Amino acid sequence: MMKSLLIANRGEIACRIIRTARRLGIRTVAVYSDADAQALHVRLADAAVHIGPSPARESYLLGERIIAAAQESGAEAIHPGYGFLSENAAFAAAVQAAGLIWVGPNPASITAMGLKDAAKTLMQAAGVPTTPGYLGEDQSPERLRAEADAIGYPVLIKAVAGGGGKGMRKVDAAEDFADALLSCQREAASSFGNVSVLLEKWITNPRHIEVQVFGDGHGNVVHLFERDCSLQRRHQKVIEEAPAPGMDAATRAAVCGAAVAAARAVDYVGAGTIEFIADGSQGLRADRIWFMEMNTRLQVEHPVTEAITGQDLVEWQLRVASGEPLPRRQDELAINGWAMEARLYAEDPAKGFLPSIGRLDTFRIGGDCRIDTGVEQGAEISPFYDPMIAKVIAHGADRDAARRRLMAALDDTVIWPLRTNAAFLVRALDNADFAAAKLDTGLIAREGDALMPAERPGDDVLARAAERLVVSATGPVGFRLNAPARRDAEFLLNGAPVTIGFDPLCAVGDLEDTLLTEHGQTWQLRAWRVEGAGGQGAGDGAILSPMPGRVIAVAVAAGDAVRKGQKLVTVEAMKMEHSLTAPFDGIIAELNAREGGQVSEGTLLVRIEPAEA
Repeated sequence: MMKSLLIANRGEIACRIIRTARRLGIRTVAVYSDADAQALHVRLADAAVHIGPSPARESYLLGERIIAAAQESGAEAIHPGYGFLSENAAFAAAVQAAGLIWVGPNPASITAMGLKDAAKTLMQAAGVPTTPGYLGEDQSPERLRAEADAIGYPVLIKAVAGGGGKGMRKVDAAEDFADALLSCQREAASSFGNVSVLLEKWITNPRHIEVQVFGDGHGNVVHLFERDCSLQRRHQKVIEEAPAPGMDAATRAAVCGAAVAAARAVDYVGAGTIEFIADGSQGLRADRIWFMEMNTRLQVEHPVTEAITGQDLVEWQLRVASGEPLPRRQDELAINGWAMEARLYAEDPAKGFLPSIGRLDTFRIGGDCRIDTGVEQGAEISPFYDPMIAKVIAHGADRDAARRRLMAALDDTVIWPLRTNAAFLVRALDNADFAAAKLDTGLIAREGDALMPAERPGDDVLARAAERLVVSATGPVGFRLNAPARRDAEFLLNGAPVTIGFDPLCAVGDLEDTLLTEHGQTWQLRAWRVEGAGGQGAGDGAILSPMPGRVIAVAVAAGDAVRKGQKLVTVEAMKMEHSLTAPFDGIIAELNAREGGQVSEGTLLVRIEPAEA
């Protein structure tokens, strides 16, 4: 077994590799960019080497710097994780040429499976079923159009060097082919530097089935069963599970057998995934499942395979790279229960899933699940890298048990102030078709707005949060003779004014806020103005801007006497005017607002002191 290992990656996969290496007594070395100087993977490793500025192309994608870091730190081996350089054959060869152990497949295997057209030709020769399509060298628009017409629409145009959902276009009719081809080629040239494409028959009810394979340097190849990754958004996996729903023993034997044959065809060593596309219109059938591509690395979703087999795939990688045979024979591997994984991202579903960047002031994932993460509370989500916060993995006796456990964990997740897709994931898991395992890759697109998080929590959740907030600020609530039975209070919900009716008969003392969560969605509720004893308002007269905006009117001056309800300041935001009024009679003790000034959410604009009796 190797004694020291450099991880040429960052985030959750680096942390996950470090955990296994530490258990095996292997010294670990992390690499980091400027943005990751304080990252969790850097602090977990036994040593760390700085490799450059924050952009990946100036740090994590510079193979020569990573190799130099390994030599400088005395590491014997390099593990690439996934992404970055993990499927770069030239980097793998350079690692080996430097006398280091490469924890991955042979460079020749990476090359053989790196281009989709060449890989499909190789698979056809090995007897692995492939999707009907065109793989020819003639890339003229006329030939491609003729082949598409012969296949029959709809067809799928795919960049041969593509990945991650890029360089793919569905064409529904012949008249749309030319424009779709040009668009696909432009994206392929920009992303991969290769405009060549292949054509495939579009599968009407597609399911994404993949098989985990493993080979060693002694000629052994096994599979660790299949995963279903059909729940996707724009070709990006959202929720993965193992095993695949509806997979019977005969179909499993055929598909997993084909995956092993594919791995053997390229003398595969290490962890790899054979991806298949299935026509699910008549259930999973061996004659309706076709090879799509091979990923020559560890997959993001590998934990669901670990959960159902009880095997540590990173340990397998390290043992195989050290020259050992596979830890288990095929007949020693079995499926135990069901597992599901959700990818928790710092992104805002309400804004087209744009990344949400900044500091994780609050970070808690609930439930009884495995959490693979590279961040912790107080960490920064950087604009330079993928915004995945964590992978949440649930294991149960059956599919519904795993689904409910995963949903419970995400439902109880509290993350602030960054927006996340947790509520979106909860709704996806709770979707009737998903719950019934009626899966295909178009499910999310079809459901659309039904999976989008709520704009605000339910009224009962808001009222309970408001009551807790007011009570925490003023002490226990008691009964007062002749007082009204209910009060309307004004709060800020994520910076926007909201009126809440609730029972406590009291006033807010110091300005306070709280976080409330419903079905994975987190909001900040801040006390702003609450009617009650003494007629005082939020923060003893502190008037805050409810949102970022521009002050368009200031109606008072410092020292002025004001009456309850009198207009003080008007703020404009999103083309709407918001007038802020006095919560009680008093004197303007502090005035920070000026006409034309820009203000942030929560800025103190005016402070009123109660008028003397």
